[in-house]
Formats: sequence, C-alpha cells, structure tokens
Amino acid sequence: MSGVSRRTLLVGGGAGVGLVVSWALWPRTYAGNLSAAPGETIFGAWLKIGRDGHVTVAVPQCEHGQGVYTTLPQIVADELGADWRTVGVEAAPLNPLYANPLGAGEIFEGVFDALPDSVRATHAERAVLMVTGGSSSIRQFEPALRDAGAAARVLLCKVAATRWGVDWQACGTAAGFVVHGAQRLRFGELAEEAAGGAIPDPLPYRDGEKGRLAGQSVARLDAPAKVDGSAQFAADVRLPDMVFASICQGPVGDSRLVRTDKAAANRIRGVMEIVETERWVAAAAETWWAANQAISALAPRFETKGPRVDSASIDRALTAAFDRPAQRIASGDDLANLLTGGGVIEAEYRVGLGQHAAIEPMTATAYYHGDRLELWLPTQAPSFARSAAARAAGLPNSAVTVHPMLTGGGFGANLEHEAAAQAATLAVTLKRPVQLQWSRAEDLLHDRFRPPAIARMRARLAANGAILAWHARIAAPSTGAELASRLMPGDLVLKAALALPGAQDGYAVAGALPPYRLPAFAIDYHAADIGVPTGHLRGGAHGYTAFFTECFLDELARVAGNEAMSYRIGMLGGDARLARCLSTAASLGGWNGGVAGSGQGIACHAFRGSYVAVLAEAHVDEAQRIRVDRLVAAVDCGRQIHPDIVRQQIEGGLIFGLANALGVATGFTANLADVRGMGAVRLPRLAETPDILVEVIDSDADPGGVGEIGVPAVAPAIANALQSAGGTRLRSLPLRTGNQ
Repeated sequence: MSGVSRRTLLVGGGAGVGLVVSWALWPRTYAGNLSAAPGETIFGAWLKIGRDGHVTVAVPQCEHGQGVYTTLPQIVADELGADWRTVGVEAAPLNPLYANPLGAGEIFEGVFDALPDSVRATHAERAVLMVTGGSSSIRQFEPALRDAGAAARVLLCKVAATRWGVDWQACGTAAGFVVHGAQRLRFGELAEEAAGGAIPDPLPYRDGEKGRLAGQSVARLDAPAKVDGSAQFAADVRLPDMVFASICQGPVGDSRLVRTDKAAANRIRGVMEIVETERWVAAAAETWWAANQAISALAPRFETKGPRVDSASIDRALTAAFDRPAQRIASGDDLANLLTGGGVIEAEYRVGLGQHAAIEPMTATAYYHGDRLELWLPTQAPSFARSAAARAAGLPNSAVTVHPMLTGGGFGANLEHEAAAQAATLAVTLKRPVQLQWSRAEDLLHDRFRPPAIARMRARLAANGAILAWHARIAAPSTGAELASRLMPGDLVLKAALALPGAQDGYAVAGALPPYRLPAFAIDYHAADIGVPTGHLRGGAHGYTAFFTECFLDELARVAGNEAMSYRIGMLGGDARLARCLSTAASLGGWNGGVAGSGQGIACHAFRGSYVAVLAEAHVDEAQRIRVDRLVAAVDCGRQIHPDIVRQQIEGGLIFGLANALGVATGFTANLADVRGMGAVRLPRLAETPDILVEVIDSDADPGGVGEIGVPAVAPAIANALQSAGGTRLRSLPLRTGNQ
C-alpha cells in the first residue's frame, strides 16, 4: 500500500484502496444494553441486583467447560461483598463494552502487530470483537469486573450511610449486606435508590482477607444444571413449528454440488424439504435422525476443480515452502559464521493436521420472523456469527439477535460460523424455525484443522555444551491471516494491517522463540499453501512449536553429555519462575536424569503469562504401542481466583496434550479428511490415561492463562521419555511406532 505506515495509518483498506477514515469519528464511549427483569436494577454494564438480593453478573465469554461462568462472577462478588449463594450469571449481550482485544490478539497472533496499540484496542471495540480464546478471560476482564463490583459496593454503602446518618466510608459489605457495626441492610433494599448515585474517582477497593471470595474454590455456578440435565445447549432449543436439519458439504477446495437423488430422500419418513446451494445440500425433517437418513439417501455428488489435495500434496507444499524467502520473526546476534562448516547439529520435526473432535458437533437454531433473525448457538465469537448469519440472510447486523448457549467443548472450533450462516439460509428459505446439526462425520470432515508444520532445526554447541547458535526454520500455513480474513471478511483495519510494510503472520510460529538465553538465534517462517483450511486449536501453534524446541533441546543436551533438566535450568538465565517449575516437577516426579532405560522425559514452556514444566514417564509395550504411565506438572500461573478451576483446567490441558501427542490427527485423501468418526480419532480412553500429579505454585503475580498452559509441554515430555526408554527419537506428531 503506497504511502501507508504505522505513523500515517488510521484505518486503511487493502493494497491500492487508500481508504482513510477520520480517527476523530470513531466513538470513544458506548452505552450499556443489559436488560432487567421486573424487580431488578442495573448497575452499569456488568451486574444487576434484585429486590430479593440476588446478584446477576453479565459474562461476555463462552462457557465451554473452562469455568468462566464461575470465575468472572466470582471477581465481581468478591469486590461487591455478595453472598455467593445469591449470585447468578447470564450471557452478556453484543456490545463494544465487552470487546476482548487481548483474546483477539492471542487468537490472531501477530496479524495486527504492525498497527499501533491504540488502533488495535479501538478496532476491537468498534468491530465488537467479543471473542473467547487465548486463555484471556481473567487477564482481560478482571480489572473491569473488579471495578464494577467496587462501584456497586460504594453506591450501596452511600445509600445505607445516608439512612444511618454515618460516613459511607465507615460502612462495609459482607454476605449480601451493607454493614456498619451492628447495623445491616440487604443489598436488595438499597439497589433501586443506589443505582443513580455518584462514583468516586479513584474507586476504593476492599482490603483485608476476611470474608473474601477471591482465592476460594466456591461452588461452580454451571455445575448443578449440568448434573441434573437442565443445562441448555443449542441442540436442546425447541421452538414452535421447528424442523430439524442435517447437511452435507463438498470436499475442500472449489467444490460444486452437481447431483442429488431427491426422490430417494423424499421416501424417508418425516422428510419435509431438501435445500440445495452450490456448496452444500441440507435435508429438513420432523426429526434429526430422519434428516440425516435423507442426507445418506440423497447420495450427493460434488465436482471439485483445481489441484487434488491429499497427504502427499500437503507434505510437498510444506517442503516446497523452504525454497521460498522466509519472514524473519525473531533474531539475536548474527548467525552467519556460527552455522557453517562441521559440528552443526541438525534435526527435522513434523506435525500433522490436528482435529478439534469436540463432544458437541456444529449446531445452530435459527428463527426468521418479521424481517428479524434469531440465532441460538454455541459460539466463541458471537459478533462474527451474527455478521455471517446476516450476510447469509440478506439482513443488516442490527436485525440479527444472537443467543449464546453453553458449549460442549469447542477448543477453538466455535470461533467458526459456517453453521450459523447455513442455519440462517435454511430459516429464510423454509420460513420456519430450523435446528441444524452437523453429523459427527461432517464435523470431522469439515473441521478447521490445526495447521501441519515442518521444522528444520540447527544449532552449534560450545566446548562446554552451551548453545552458541540456534536457528529454527518452520514451514506452515498462514493460519493467523487466514483465520482473521475468514472470520472478519471485509474488515478494513485487518486489510490495512496485512498490507502494512513489515506485516507478519506470527501465528504459525508462535512460541517458537525459546525461553533460554541464546547469544545468536533466528526464527524464520516459510508460508505454505496446503489447500486445506486451517484454524485455531487449543494452545495454538504453541502446541507444536514447544514440541520442536523442547525435543531439539533434549537432543542437544544428549550431544553435550548433560542431564536434561539441569541443562535447561542452566540456560534460563534470570527466569526464576520457569526454573522453579522445572525443579518442582523434577522433585515431585522423582526425576532420575532421564538416563537410558528410565522412560523419563521432561519439557517446559511459558506463554499467556504462565509457566509450566511436565515430567513424563512412558514406554513402548510388547505390542509396540506407546503407553504413558505418568504425567507430573508444575505450574506457575500467578494469583488464582478459583484454585479448583485452575487445577481442572491444567489437568484437562494435560489430557488434551496427551491426545495431541498420540492421536487427534488426520491424513487427507481426494480432498477429504481420512478420519471421519470418533473411533478413529484415537482419543485417550480412561484405561490409557496415566496417573496425573499437578502442583500449582503459589504466586502473587497477576493471573496468567490456565486454559492452555497444560497443553504444549506434554508431547515433547513424552517424546523425550520414549527416547530414554528405548533410545529411539520420534520426531513427528502424533507420535507413532512402527506398528501404529
């Protein structure tokens, strides 16, 4: 883009567009749009208090098991001084006030980095980037939620103090009451009068440790409904005159529907209508089972133009990327003279396409009535889903209402919005409510896969074993830019960011810069066009870049004749938090140095403001299958809002990392994924799950992310353990022996 730079850019279009929108016209403040039930009083954008004393907190993040429907209300309730038994939660409406620039930055890692910080933050609000991902919920929203609780507490105290004739600063709150000595008034008695009061600047926060909810493992707000079955997911929605739909989409690439057998489908009992588009065909019926049987009877045939995509073509595309110029993502001292001649250590690592394999397939319910569209769906990005549905239905965004539902997993899959657009099309076409659900095979065939990658690693060691030079060349799809462009089509700021000089897509190599002290290093990215859509999976690229780094480091330690854990700690420099994680995991796990035959391996990683070390014990059994016997993790994630949820997330991340290490991957044949059923996904079963020990290290640092921190170090720890168990170095994910 000629003449465009970080300094001159306000909002720019794509190359040659030259569009500049006045910065002064961008709104700076936004009004809240919470709705109140009878007897409720709204306090700002974040909470409501009822006459009966109940407190409802608006949560702008998708609840897919990570506990945000508990931890975010807990922050408000702690600062407010509420009784946890009276606290409830509801999904926040679409509003710029709930934008998550931190989460967007983590998900689209590096894509917006060329823009000034102020532009990124304002764009997140203007584009209503309400996204859940990147372990960002508490890191992004704790300050605003704490302020909301403090503001409501001050307003309630002011009203109570006026009634008692005392200084409001002498009043406090506890268990849902404003208190002053022996005097007590319930929040509900004060709420209506308090809502219109003035808030001091700066806000006073609660002090002292007595009666605090923060740091306590309070009861999860979403647990009772999930236990008794009353929790509502998208597939539980029932509307009058609603029909159920199943769908079949064409193979990846330029695919067009060319033939269906409607007569066969219409013979299925309960089938009501068949809807065809260029890209897909759907059947609507009285039950989803009938609709899905109709899809089978339709026997859809698609014509795919362009090159054939299979596992071999993907591998060729990745390999060919190394022959093209690279983007240098990070560098230290010059490598030129350090990686030439003899003595250079080299290794190549690979990772295959990964699948989300969430328990809940893509689902959306759509209701078109009176030129308005309502959507009920699991979504990690409700504003993206709204825009996609509006485009599909030919409506303005203002005519579409999104009702975010509880999500059955997701792991990044629900950032995508194909199901929302398809359900909108069906609802407008059929003129009645439609619940669309992808079959399990459809969900796996048309996933937005974790990108595959190849890493070519080179290093030189000093005589004492220290690393003198480190060079990582990584070939992978440009997933960050692809994901952002797919989710935000037509976004002018995104186009400008990608067109700016020096713009980089750092997603594909995120986490590739080692945490170690390296005098000379470089991280190079080679973009590859593999012909398969890729997206965000829990942990992002860290899930494989940590594998590359920590396996290669283990190999270097062996060449240097050093013990792997001490070798790492010796190179960390001043990173005391990661060093403590390593020493803690080693102590708890009975680390014996990873000597030959021990079956022990260790790895570490730092990201999203948290630190982890994982010790694994693994072996190959008589049937030549990989068995992981034990995982020991030490995590420093800063201050904990809810210790049990922190532990749950770390344990879940370890299991997710185990699945990434041993399965949850697919090859490709004739533009279609090979894995099409859960039985072939190779998820770890209970009998195959190792003993797990987690130690969360006490810390007063700001909270770091916990939803993903358990994932990255698992695969390299297992690979390193298998090396020590049998002397074989496995350099590809998923890890496979000869008989697997």
